[in-house]
Amino acid sequence: MHMLLKPSVAVFSIFLGLAALDSTLTPHQTTPPAPGPVVHKTGPKIQAAILLDVSNSMDGLIEQAKAQLWNMVTVMGKAKCTDAVPQIEIALYEYGRDSNPVKDGYVKQVSAFTADLDKLSQDLFKLTTNGGQEYCGEVIYTSLSELKWDTSSASYKVIFISGNEDFLQGGITYTKACEEARKKGVIVNTIYCGDKMQGVREHWNLGGECGSGSFTNIDPNAALDDIVTPYDSTLYVLNYKLNGTYIGYGSAGASNVARQTQMDQYNYQLNKAAMAKRAAVKGNKQLYNNSSWDLLDAVAADSSFVAKVDMKTLPDSLKNKTHTELKQIVAVKNKERSLVQKQISEINIKREAYIAAERAKAAGNTNTATLETQVEKIIKEQAKRFNMIIQ
Repeated sequence: MHMLLKPSVAVFSIFLGLAALDSTLTPHQTTPPAPGPVVHKTGPKIQAAILLDVSNSMDGLIEQAKAQLWNMVTVMGKAKCTDAVPQIEIALYEYGRDSNPVKDGYVKQVSAFTADLDKLSQDLFKLTTNGGQEYCGEVIYTSLSELKWDTSSASYKVIFISGNEDFLQGGITYTKACEEARKKGVIVNTIYCGDKMQGVREHWNLGGECGSGSFTNIDPNAALDDIVTPYDSTLYVLNYKLNGTYIGYGSAGASNVARQTQMDQYNYQLNKAAMAKRAAVKGNKQLYNNSSWDLLDAVAADSSFVAKVDMKTLPDSLKNKTHTELKQIVAVKNKERSLVQKQISEINIKREAYIAAERAKAAGNTNTATLETQVEKIIKEQAKRFNMIIQ
């Protein structure tokens, strides 16, 4: 069931005027950010590289990619491997833009592997389309060569490449790229934007077969899924409360706090369901961690960090506090955040149950395949190869 969302005036007021925050974001920091606490994580990872065709016909694909990020992270976040939650890292590449260097096959790394979801979302919103040569073998091989893929055989390492031109173009063959993928234990999935048989004629099935992955197709121009639920407005309000618990530190602290709110606004304007899913991800401390710029997350990683933080980089209201006072403030804020996170989790469970029921009612209808639906299906199936169970 697809319905138009009619949020209350109160919900709209939460987002009112957030566009003005754009000017507070500095794309290039003149001073490197202060180092945060070192977070040592062991265990398996889920590493996903998203390779997007940004040629002229792919505006719909990019819109779907912006929205599906939060669903993908949610699905990955449900993976369990011997009672451990795998660490999630996502990378982003664009290909098919003439302005990218010809020597690089018109391929550009937009983001290396990162767990910084706000930065990744911002990078997706910056993507635009432009005509160009679409070299699939080149972008796959480049991502395999440039990215720091985990060496553990227990980690689920995967590439999703989407596009709509012949898969065999370019100087690097898909077989060479697949050979590199096999060496590193990376699965390659191909997603053709258009009719499935046309995708076969343009050889996209060969990439999936060679890469030990899947070949599927989507409608890149399909409307984004936007099932309204009785719980959405509550999630928006809780998300607003959650933002109030963040304390930026370091030279990039203030800009990261601003970016967090800005990406709320962008996702809300793009698709209300995407914003609800983003709020759910933000409410999960295992998925959404900002220890490099948020004082609470930094202290959670290193209990002595309060004594180390440069007080001059804190918000004006905290700069003249003593370290003892700051420690007390962090403790209070942490309790507040934990409560809001718990409330978000509880509300999101109800929201997901509601959506599942609505989809069950419409089970007889033909569902259009989108980037979100296909990536979710592939992840759930392939994670089993690594003893990862996704409920």
